[in-house]
Amino acid sequence: MNVIQASNNSLDVVAQPLRSPDTVMSAQRLGAMHQTRISFVRTLLRKIDKEQWTLTTHLWDLDEGGYGQVIYRLQTPEHTYHLVVFCQALADDERNDRVIAQKWDVTFGLVFGEISQELLDNLKANVPLQEAGRNSNMVMVLARANKSVRVFDHIVSSLAEGQQPDLDILAQVGYILRTTAVYGNGKFGIYDFKPLDHSEDFNQSFRAQMCAVYLLREFSLDWVDFLAKKKGGSKAVTLHPEIKRYLGIGNATGLGMAPYLINHPCIVDQWLTTREEALQSVLVCTIEPERLAYFSSLLSRAIQHFTEIITINEQQVTLNETVVAELTLLQNNMLMTMKGYKRWGDFLQDHEHLNYESQEVMISCLIELYPERVDNFQEKVNADETLSLPKGKTVQDLITVLETRYQWAITIDFSVPDNRYWFWYRSVDKEEPRMGVRGQEQGDDRELFLDIARQTNKLYLTLKQADSEQLISQFILGAPKYRAIARRVWTMGHKPMGDIQINVLKKDTLPIHLLRCKLSMFGATKFDPRSDRWVRVTLFQGAPLFYEVHSDEWLFPLLPKLDESAAEPKNTAVLKVSASDQEAAL
Repeated sequence: MNVIQASNNSLDVVAQPLRSPDTVMSAQRLGAMHQTRISFVRTLLRKIDKEQWTLTTHLWDLDEGGYGQVIYRLQTPEHTYHLVVFCQALADDERNDRVIAQKWDVTFGLVFGEISQELLDNLKANVPLQEAGRNSNMVMVLARANKSVRVFDHIVSSLAEGQQPDLDILAQVGYILRTTAVYGNGKFGIYDFKPLDHSEDFNQSFRAQMCAVYLLREFSLDWVDFLAKKKGGSKAVTLHPEIKRYLGIGNATGLGMAPYLINHPCIVDQWLTTREEALQSVLVCTIEPERLAYFSSLLSRAIQHFTEIITINEQQVTLNETVVAELTLLQNNMLMTMKGYKRWGDFLQDHEHLNYESQEVMISCLIELYPERVDNFQEKVNADETLSLPKGKTVQDLITVLETRYQWAITIDFSVPDNRYWFWYRSVDKEEPRMGVRGQEQGDDRELFLDIARQTNKLYLTLKQADSEQLISQFILGAPKYRAIARRVWTMGHKPMGDIQINVLKKDTLPIHLLRCKLSMFGATKFDPRSDRWVRVTLFQGAPLFYEVHSDEWLFPLLPKLDESAAEPKNTAVLKVSASDQEAAL
């Protein structure tokens, strides 16, 4: 059993077990997760601040319409990188968030090292083509984004007239640009992350991708200021700093994200185990008045956050209303309620009757209380993905693992049609993962091997018919089709959290639970499901701007309360350079 030892000031706390995988790894709970201090966007910004990374404008070459190219130079203690952005005019009927789109408002890449004229020419010719281009292997992250046209136009028009934009309009979206794909780690021939294993900059999961998105946010804010000035001249004003912080980067995510979690079980286990260890380091602590007051203020912030979320999804509306109602009741009775608890673990356990969404909000708030404990876990998200079977183990040993850790799979009756209703495949025309109804739709001959529950079930039933004393290696020799799933269940059955407990073939399965899990680890907020298969979110909403990453943390972003007397900060690490300097740099 995984345990954690903690010390709370002068009080030594005995080791406590992590929560059960049956609790943590259920699809419904994973589908209610929220951003925490160790989500990737949060750890990135703390790293930028701690190591004093700098960002300067290396090239700003946009025409009157805001089309052209922009380069930002990112300097870390170790290396130099550049964000290269290309903007093009796009007709409304060409704007498509699907992976099959061929044009976007903005395409961009995070590039390792210096930018020569030859490399810039190559980037200009290929980055706007995305997958269809022959991109340089110095491109670490390749991505694209589209405008939220209504928000974009409203902000530019308002600023050009000397006014700040209407916050009610901004609240409906929360971003200027939304990414539709962010590629990394050698995909399409770009930079392989392997050389970064020993780098302190981007040696953690998805850190390079999150950095590229964060820098895109800086560009989106500079972009609207630039266009407002071009349109309004001396009458124009710049976007208020509080509004800049409020606006994040949107993301539209569909089924394509779900296979990642299923195909990388060791990574998912590491993410969730690290999150649980961070949580447990808090749950063993004694409840102190100062921490209780902070927890109460975070709950208030969460309640307001959920009241401000605008979504067209009726189920999410209901969930948000439930969270507000449950947390408001808890908040109103906080002083009386907390008298009966000594430690945070007792408090959380006694509120397991609340909706998963409310529980997960509470967990995010609790993790926020103890940065001196929690932040120690932020560099532990990488994982060895090896799946293996040890020598000398018998069929009975494998059966024991299955009966101990895979009850959720081996007890499913797959002869029931509803338990094998869907099949997953990749569309040839659309190049996207799809779900089809088994026996009714074409494509089951190209079914993807995402049915871990069914494979595990078949393995178990077959093992029960085998000689229990037979070596697993001998069993696999006689039934090689079970080699892959046997390796998986043995490996994951011995990890703290193990596999996600979901039958993706079941008729009422909700793939959005998988999307939500990964997005929350990234640090997404404002979940806005558009169906049970795709969702819109924001990244870096409420986050400090680059030059102020040292400012307060930003759990559950809120609409700003503008102080009209507040001036735009004068000292900023994002610097504009002259045309002659730009030419010299190239």
